[in-house]
Amino acid sequence: MSPRITTGTAITGSGVWHPEHAFTNEALCVAFNEYVRRDNAKNADAIAAGTHEPLKESSAEFIERASGIKQRYVQDLTGLVDPERMMPYVPARSEDELCLQAEYALHAAKQALAAAGRTGEDVDLVVLGASNLQRLYPAIAIEVQNALGARGYGFDISLGCSAATGATQLASQAVRTGAAQCALVVVPEMTTGHMNWKDRDSHFIFGDASVALVIEPVERARPGAFEILSMRMMSKFSNNIRNNGGYLDRCDPETRDNPDKLFHQAGRRVFKDVVPMAAKFIADHIASHDLEPTAVDRYWLHQANQNMNELIAQRILGREATRVEAPLILDEYGNTASAGSLIAFSHFHDDLPAGAYGMMASFGAGYSLGSLLMQRM
Repeated sequence: MSPRITTGTAITGSGVWHPEHAFTNEALCVAFNEYVRRDNAKNADAIAAGTHEPLKESSAEFIERASGIKQRYVQDLTGLVDPERMMPYVPARSEDELCLQAEYALHAAKQALAAAGRTGEDVDLVVLGASNLQRLYPAIAIEVQNALGARGYGFDISLGCSAATGATQLASQAVRTGAAQCALVVVPEMTTGHMNWKDRDSHFIFGDASVALVIEPVERARPGAFEILSMRMMSKFSNNIRNNGGYLDRCDPETRDNPDKLFHQAGRRVFKDVVPMAAKFIADHIASHDLEPTAVDRYWLHQANQNMNELIAQRILGREATRVEAPLILDEYGNTASAGSLIAFSHFHDDLPAGAYGMMASFGAGYSLGSLLMQRM
């Protein structure tokens, strides 16, 4: 038998937070369809002349069938239900105030630290991962570090929907090498700010939420923690999921507000590419431990699309996965970008006994993929 593989690190606590406003598919479609009717009326002559494509209305049934999403949590409702605006209101804050993403991170961080039996003063590394960052410097992780009274250092990373698994792996590696003893991973995803609420194909996808993990050496972990046995990352360039927003936008006023500055994707191509890629990536990771896929008790997969997750799990297991084996949170949260697999872990791990295996995996923009094979202590 091969020697047991382990990183010598463990997830000792987790926490999840979301804003109070739940935005159902029904309410979403009321606002979107009113926007569609107004836009079609404004362009009626061009539509009649065949020079302008009419917009199509949407429905709650279509959204749930296409994605499995029933609602999502959002930072602001007022701007999203206004057909003349179709974007959230997010007032600017002074530089002396905590920025919005740092606030999101703190909510989840405090829960994770409490679950781990730690305080902010115990933390000596903060790694913030998110699909999009509110600003580039100072790093938002350092702002979180300061607010918690943490020691050491902090930094931000962005890797699309694998930002959270990437941040977790970097935190684990820092603990493993002795660069940190108590690492905090925070994933504040305020995704509604970079979504195109006027696009029928994607306006329903995202929701706002934050999740956090505490990573420590296994020697300091309490029973019930999750030992990280091994970790993998992979990337392969693709234009099929993009967000072209950036600091150079102001240099070209004519294109500054174009839709490509927000999230956009070629959804069918993404589905076709990612399903086999993710299934093989995860299966190969499990096989490297001389385990069968059925030996893994729980799969916390990236929460982007129910149909995608079901097909990936089926390819890995050779049969349909149960909701216990591969739980979903996207019906309630929507797609929370890189936070999704960690939120699924946080909500669905308490029932696992000591010795149970779990696989956390992400896949998305980049393309980027990340996975962690864990075992309950």
